[in-house]
Amino acid sequence: MTGKPARESVVEMAEVVLPQDANTHGTAFGGKIVQWIDLCAGMAAARHCRLPVVTASMDDLHFHAPLKIGHNALLTAKITAVFRSSMEISVRVMAENPLTGERSLCTSAYLTFVGLDAGGKPAEVPPLIAETPEELDAVARAKERRAARLSRAEQRRG
Repeated sequence: MTGKPARESVVEMAEVVLPQDANTHGTAFGGKIVQWIDLCAGMAAARHCRLPVVTASMDDLHFHAPLKIGHNALLTAKITAVFRSSMEISVRVMAENPLTGERSLCTSAYLTFVGLDAGGKPAEVPPLIAETPEELDAVARAKERRAARLSRAEQRRG
């Protein structure tokens, strides 16, 4: 199977935080941000493998700063590693004040998606071609996170 460069699967998405997306503090519901993250990561995963995909896990979800009503959520999803049927995707959410252009990190997360065949079973996905030092470093860190995920899963079963 031919590999695909990481850059070919990057997804950028933008949302405006509307009142129905917010809590009584005037900031976006965490669950709404998680929904956007899942959607953005899913598009990147599907773009990489050109298969139906499902979310397998979400790790290291961190809310760094609030996202206010009227501000923009700028999401970027990147494939960080590919295993046999699974892919790790990094998503960063930047909060942008539309009046000043000021941006700050709002939320970050790592998600694992699995590519599916026509029968809904895990399917082999194309390998990732890491081209830059940053991408190579991301692959190495993704392998460490995967080992930790698998270890936690084994502990839950045992």
